[in-house]
Amino acid sequence: MAHEYDVVIIGGGTGGYVAAIRAAQLGLSVAVVEKQKALGGTCLLWGCIPTKALLEHAHALKVVQEASKTWGVTIPGAAPGQTIGIDMAQVHSRKDRIVSGLTRGIEFLFKKNKVAWIKGTARLTGNGGVDVFEGEKQTLRATREIVVATGSQPRGVPGIEIDRRRIITSDEAIHLKEVPGSIAIMGSGAVGVEFASIFKRFGSDVTIVELLPRLVPVEDEAVSAELAKSFRKQGIAAHTGAKVTSAVVDGNAVAIDVLLGDGQTQQIRADYLLVATGRGPVTAGLGAEDAGLQLERGYVRVDAEYRTTVPGISALGDVITLGTPVHPQLAHVSSAEGLFVAERIAGRNPPPINYDHVPGCTYCDPEIGSVGLTEQKARERGFDVRVGTFPFGVLGRAKMAGETDGFVKIVADRKYDEILGVHMIGLRSTELVAEATLALRLEATVESLIRTIHAHPTMAEAVAEAAHAAHGAAIHS
Repeated sequence: MAHEYDVVIIGGGTGGYVAAIRAAQLGLSVAVVEKQKALGGTCLLWGCIPTKALLEHAHALKVVQEASKTWGVTIPGAAPGQTIGIDMAQVHSRKDRIVSGLTRGIEFLFKKNKVAWIKGTARLTGNGGVDVFEGEKQTLRATREIVVATGSQPRGVPGIEIDRRRIITSDEAIHLKEVPGSIAIMGSGAVGVEFASIFKRFGSDVTIVELLPRLVPVEDEAVSAELAKSFRKQGIAAHTGAKVTSAVVDGNAVAIDVLLGDGQTQQIRADYLLVATGRGPVTAGLGAEDAGLQLERGYVRVDAEYRTTVPGISALGDVITLGTPVHPQLAHVSSAEGLFVAERIAGRNPPPINYDHVPGCTYCDPEIGSVGLTEQKARERGFDVRVGTFPFGVLGRAKMAGETDGFVKIVADRKYDEILGVHMIGLRSTELVAEATLALRLEATVESLIRTIHAHPTMAEAVAEAAHAAHGAAIHS
């Protein structure tokens, strides 16, 4: 006999669990099917949280390594010239405590909101049915809606065999017990450059190979150029417009052949090769096609309200395509879609998500925050563009922190003065982008940002100064 719920959600990640909690708040009975040992999905278990925990350790190490030279902090017992290192066992212990604490928090929220967690692997059976397999099979039935929120997983590259020992993905990289002597990274998106920052600070020799002409290719070109300059200064080697043609495990190393942008070939030998070339949808075993769902390159096709081609089944998060070239695979996007779907199922009329207003945060060193159109994209859409840029290095707060790299860049429409995009690289950029996101959401003008008083001394002053610069009147540069 089937267990009935108003809503059955397949996947307990940032899209699924948020949809579940919101639906329960709105009075619906909800079950979430999740096969992993804990709730939270990729972001919490293998992605956002553990990688950012490692990055915080890398930042702490950076501060301690510069303690006496920059900060006047003495370390008792440290010999002159002694190298300060990192204890990976302690790093992983703390990282794992953070992750487990957050997963327990989601379990608490499920109990608080009376959301049922059904542990197992789900398969769609049609007519509102979901079979769950873990030990004895059980059947669930959704009287209102099934929501597919199965997420994504690291995607391989044809011709490169991922053995998960020497040729690895981010799933293995977050658990490396030792600091590699050297690591090569395929791909310079957020995952690639974040791990480059982690391992370089921990003491590894790091080489990035990027197929496209610049690092972080989705960002504004000025941000890419600034990151490339910073990475060179840090000693991170980067080959752009380059392609890995083969990678072979040779003992305790990987021999990597690279076709460079100028047509020459180079062999790189590294302890590990991290494949960070993107993520693909998780639909294997779901029975999606048998249930009638339309798949495109493995992604579930949905409409603007996240309905699939099958009545009574919706999908959201990393597993979907809206038919546009790129659907952002970001935890906060999945959560926003989860809220929308839950409220729509409950009979509310939530406003649509504007994907031009989705903030992007990359937690490398220096940090990157961006929202809205890049300068190039704004011009391609036909806007008469005006730009204002202001360097962090001028600010007193940046000098106090010893973090003077980077800038804020505002892209605006000259005719109406509307802010179209804000792009920043430097200290606290992943926090400062929140102000920019609100400005776009409220259709703010550059003038309104100029007239907004920003506290002094702060890093946020660079946002106001960039607005002044867009009008040709930056005060401090």
